[in-house]
Order: sequence, then structure tokens, then C-alpha cells
Amino acid sequence: MLTDAKAKAAKARESAYKLGDSGQLYLHVTTAGGKHWRMNYTYGVNAAGKPAQKTLTFGSYPAVTLVEARAKRDEAKRLLTEGRDPAIEKRVAVRARAQTDANTFEVVARRWYDLRKPGWSKVHAADVMDSMERDLFPAIGDLPITAIKAPRLLEVLQVVERRGAIETAQRLRQRASAIFVYGIAAGICEADPAASLGKALRDKPRSKKQPSIIDRVDSQEERLAVIRKLLADCDAERCRAGTKLALRFLALTAVRPGEIRFAAWGEFEGIDWSKPEKAAPAALWRIPAARMKGDEDRKAEEGGDHLVPLAPQTVEVLRTVRLLSGGLPYLFPSERHTHKPISENTLRALLIRAGYYQRHVPHGFRAAFSTYMNERADRLWREAGHKDASPDRAIIDLMLAHVPENKVEGAYNRAAYMPRRRELACEWADLISEGLEAPAEQLGKPIRYAATGPGRE
Repeated sequence: MLTDAKAKAAKARESAYKLGDSGQLYLHVTTAGGKHWRMNYTYGVNAAGKPAQKTLTFGSYPAVTLVEARAKRDEAKRLLTEGRDPAIEKRVAVRARAQTDANTFEVVARRWYDLRKPGWSKVHAADVMDSMERDLFPAIGDLPITAIKAPRLLEVLQVVERRGAIETAQRLRQRASAIFVYGIAAGICEADPAASLGKALRDKPRSKKQPSIIDRVDSQEERLAVIRKLLADCDAERCRAGTKLALRFLALTAVRPGEIRFAAWGEFEGIDWSKPEKAAPAALWRIPAARMKGDEDRKAEEGGDHLVPLAPQTVEVLRTVRLLSGGLPYLFPSERHTHKPISENTLRALLIRAGYYQRHVPHGFRAAFSTYMNERADRLWREAGHKDASPDRAIIDLMLAHVPENKVEGAYNRAAYMPRRRELACEWADLISEGLEAPAEQLGKPIRYAATGPGRE
């Protein structure tokens, strides 16, 4: 039998030779001095009907030690006793290992994404991919999906938690779990390490009420006054005209800020853009169902577009905005990348610069519209001699596109009460626009303060 000392001392000769061990294992020494572990065995029959002679290689010495070579020989003999060819099993294992290495987390995640993307809205699809490219792929994207265990994935999610993004960490866990479930179904992996991590992450914080300028303001007159002042203060700020017009458009329509960000010119109806002096009494903004808040059924609902009747003041804002971005995909494009929408933080930043930090956020216009218009409707209804709540309350809910508990009723009401909705939109626009400059006055104003000299107080 061979010893490690004999294997180490073997030198090259004029012709290759073998140093035998036991059980058909031997060290093949080449004329160049290479030392390779091999094993001769028989499996099956050859063309002549005799046992087929085969040779199996186990690697080179000293990378593969004598002890390791014997272990590989014993495993090969075990396969032979089971009627399996160790050479074929070796090739199968190599291919399986190569396939495993090729099925990295990122590769499998992108396959899962391509499978699910057709059922998502454009906004949600972009959010899913952005979150993975930002937080998952840099950390574990190049690892074989079978090599990712729960502790490693938890480390990645805790990094996201430490920057304060608790909800993002929870969403990433859910997306990672969906990727592993897809991998299991596709035969790529056997377990979902993300499934058990929900309780290991911090609980999602309770959602805070979005601050609105009318909070703790009791009288209707004062509510209207603070809304008008807020809009005037923002108009007085030095920034791009498009940003100030976006804020006013948001205040007039009371839609969700995300619906403003991705507003596209093709969504508007009933406006003759070629005749700026022509009134547009039937002007309408049709927001696609896929961009609305709600579950996937809501987003895929046929005829589920949200209809926003536009007041004359809103149309005037649109006509002014069209001078700035009429040739671009979005009404309110990014300053640096005009094919992309403004950042989700742009309008909030304007409010902060105008002095409304933690006093009002873009979403706060919805609360302002709801509170003011509901109380106004109830007052007018009572003055007309009624004792119950105004029917305008349900109509205002429709205008705010609140997700109804009854989906069938919600679908039926998408376009209901349009004449009254238009009246309420015009009344709101008349109320909050009083005293404001015309939208066109924002064009050509300075957008920044000078680097030196007097600036904003």
C-alpha cells in the first residue's frame, strides 16, 4: 500500500508509471512529474460482450491527499455495488453543480419578476425591481440560491432595518419568500429560508396620520385662510415653475401624490389644447385603474379608471404646464431626467422650504378637501331643513377614490354622480384659488437664490 511519504517522493521517469494502493486505487506519475489519482474498474460490457474496462480520476496529488483519494475510491465502490457507474454519476454531479452555480439568487429573482410583472401596475413593478436592485442583489445576488440560508438573509434585512426602513425590510422578506417559493416549484431549490424570518424582524410601525395644515383648526373660515396662505407661500418660493404648478394641481384635485407624479398627457379628455381661450366644461382626468391604490383585483378591474372632473382653474394650470412639458411623457418630469417623473420628495421639499415642515405634507390636501367640503356640505344640508347627513358625503368619498368595502358597489360607482362631482370640484377650486396669482405668473420667475448677497430670510 502507498504511504504519503512514498507519494511525495515519487519522481518523474522516462515513461509514466503507477504506484499502487489498494482496491484498484493507484497514483499515476507522468513523465513531467504530475501525480494523478486513478482507479480502474469494470462496468457493463464492451462491443465484444466482455466486461468494459474503465478508469476513474480523483484529482491530483497533493491537492487531493491519500486519505481523500481513498474516500473517493470507497464512494465509487459503493456506487458500483448499487449498480451505478461512478463515472456517469460524477458527470451528473458536475452538471448539477454547474447548474446550481448558474442559478444565483438574482437570476432566479429576475425569472420570478418576469413571470409576475404582467399582472402588476407599472409603478408597482418598478418599485419591486428597484428594491431588489438596491438591497438584495448587491448582498446576495451572485450567490447560488441553494446556498442562501436564513441567517444570511436576516443579516441583509437587518441592514435595511438599521437605516429606519422597517416596512421596506418586511416587503423585501415577502418578495424574497416569493422568489424561493418559485424556486421550489421550478426544482431549483428545496427550502424557503425567508418564510420564518417575519418574527425575527421588527414590527411594522403604526402608521401616523399625515399632517395637514387644517389640523387643530376648528373654524371653516380659518381652514380656508390657512390653505390659501399655504399655496401663496409656496408660490412665493424660488423653485421650478413646474414644481409649484404640480403642488397647486394637487391641491385642486385632492388626488394621491403618486397619481400626480405619474400623470401623463394622454390621460386628459375634453380639453382642446389648440385653443387656449376655449372653455373646457367637460374636462376630465382619467387615471388608469392600474395606477390606483388597492389590491391587484382593483388594479386589473375592467372599467375601474378613476375619473377626476377638472375645474376651470385646474384646466388653466394644465394649459400652463403644457407650455413646459407638453412634448414629454409626464406632466411633471424630473429636472435631470425628463423621461422620468418628479421625485416622490419634490413636493414635500417645496412645503418644507416654505415653512411647513411637519405641518403639512402633499397627502394633507386630501384631508383638507375632505374635512372642509364634508362640513360645508352638512351645514348647507341642515340650512335647507334636513336633519340627516348630507348625501354629498358619499360623493366626496368617490372623488377621493377611497377603496370601498363592497367591491361590486365600488365598481358600479366609479363614474356615478359625475355632474355633482364636477360641481363640488368647481366649488373647491373657487374657494382655495381666491387671491392666488394666475398659473402663468409662475413662468420666468427666479428658481434659485444667488450664491452670494442677500437671500431668503
